[in-house]
Amino acid sequence: MATEDLGSETYRSEKDSIGTLKVPENVYYGVQTMRAAENFRITGLAIHEEIINSLAQIKMAAAMTNCEVGLLDKGIADAIVRACQEILDGQLHDEFIVDPIQGGAGTSLNMNANEVIANRAIELLGGTKGDYTLVHPNDHVNFGQSTNDVVPTAGKITSLKLLQKAHTELTRLYHALKEKAKEFDDVLKMGRTQMQDAVFVRLGQEFQAYSVAVMRDIHRMEKAKDEMRTLNLGGTAIGTGLNADSRYLQRVVPTLDRITGLGLVQAYDLIDATQNLDAFVAVSGAVKACAVTLSKIANDLRLMSSGPRTGFGEITLPPRQNDSSIMPGKVNPVIPEVVNQVAFNIIGNDLTITMAAEGGQLELNAFEPIIFYCLFQSIDTLTYAVNTFVDNCISGITANVEHCRELVEHSIGIVTALCPRLGYQKSAEIAHEAQERGCSVRQVILESKLLSEDELDRLLDITAMTQPGIRTT
Repeated sequence: MATEDLGSETYRSEKDSIGTLKVPENVYYGVQTMRAAENFRITGLAIHEEIINSLAQIKMAAAMTNCEVGLLDKGIADAIVRACQEILDGQLHDEFIVDPIQGGAGTSLNMNANEVIANRAIELLGGTKGDYTLVHPNDHVNFGQSTNDVVPTAGKITSLKLLQKAHTELTRLYHALKEKAKEFDDVLKMGRTQMQDAVFVRLGQEFQAYSVAVMRDIHRMEKAKDEMRTLNLGGTAIGTGLNADSRYLQRVVPTLDRITGLGLVQAYDLIDATQNLDAFVAVSGAVKACAVTLSKIANDLRLMSSGPRTGFGEITLPPRQNDSSIMPGKVNPVIPEVVNQVAFNIIGNDLTITMAAEGGQLELNAFEPIIFYCLFQSIDTLTYAVNTFVDNCISGITANVEHCRELVEHSIGIVTALCPRLGYQKSAEIAHEAQERGCSVRQVILESKLLSEDELDRLLDITAMTQPGIRTT
C-alpha cells in the first residue's frame, strides 16, 4: 500500500478488480465504497443508521462464529468484534457513504461495511488503514458470507427494530383514542353515511371505533414482524451455503439472535429465502393498511372540525400554528393533513416494494436497495406521524357539545328511529314534511297526534338509539 500527497490531502492507493483508485488516507472506507459513491449519486441521502447497526451486528456474529469453530484467528476476530461494537455505539456512521438506492443487490452497502470494519480492526491491531494483509474486508470481515445473505438479513433486522418503534407509538395512539372515547361517551351527535344525515351516534362511540381499528393494525403489524425473523444468513450467494463451513452455517443465526435479542431463526429452505422477498411485501402491506386507517381517521377529524362557523363544527382541534398568509386568524387542521400526506407516500412506497419484489429473477432479487429505502421510510414516517398525531392533535381535541345536540335536534335522520313503530312509508312522509316545512320531526309528529309526547320521548331515548341491543318500545 502506497500513500501519495495530492495538494493539501494525503491519499492511499487501493486496488480492486477494476483497477487502482486513490482513497483519502484518513477515511475508513475503501476502493469499492468509493466506486459506489461515484456510481450511485441518486438520492443524496445517507444510509439509514439502523441498517448500519444491523450490518455491524451481522459482521460481529459472523466473526464470533468463525472464531468459535476455529476458522478465524482470535486476534482478528476480536478486532472485528471491537470495531463492530464501536459502530453500535454510534461511531463511524459517517463512513457509510453509499447511496441507499444502488445497483448490485446491495453489494456496495455490504462492502462499505466490510471496508470500514476492516480498516478500524487494522488500527486496533496497530496497523495502518489500507493494509489489508492484517484484516481483509472480504477474506476476514466477509468470511463465510455473501451480499446475498448479509443484506437481506440486515434489512429484516432493521425492519424489526423500526416496527418496534412504530408499535410503541401506535400503542400510545390507541390509549389516547380510548381516553377520548371515555371523555366523549355522552356526547350525542349526528351520524352520517355518504355525507348525508343518517342516524345518531355518540362521539365517544366514534373514537372507540377508531381505537379498535388502530388495535387491529397493531395486531396485523405484530404478525408481519414474524416474517422478518426468518433469515437466509448462512446461505451465501444463492442459498446453497457455498464457502460457508457447515458448523458456521448451523451456529451463525443463533449467535446473531443472542446479539440482537430479536427471536431470529434460520430459514428452512435457504434457496427460497434468498430468491424471494415476499416477506417484505407482507410487512409493507401491514404498514400500508395502518396508514389507510390513520388517513381515514384524519379525514374524519378534518370534517368534524370544519368551520368553525360554516362547517360541521362538532369538535375543535387544538390550534398549532397560524395557517394563512392572507386570512388573519385562520387555523387549519395541519396535523391531520400531514397524517394524510404520510399515508399517501406510504401507499406509493408499497407499490414500489411490490414491483421490486416481483422483479426478482431466478436465484436472486437485485432490487433490495429500493425495497429497503421505501420500507424504512414508510415505517419511520408512520412512526413520526403517529407521534405528532397523538401529542399535537388527538390529546387536545374538545367536543362542541351544544352544537352537536343542536344538529341532532334539527336533523331529519331522527325519523329512522320511528320506523319500527310507524312503518317505513309513514316515517318517510313525516321526514318529507319536516324537510318541506323547515321544522323538526318531533313537531310534525306531535301536531299530527301520531304519538304522544311521552311515547315519542321513549322512542327517541339516546341510549336506545345508539347502543346495539337496547331498545325502548
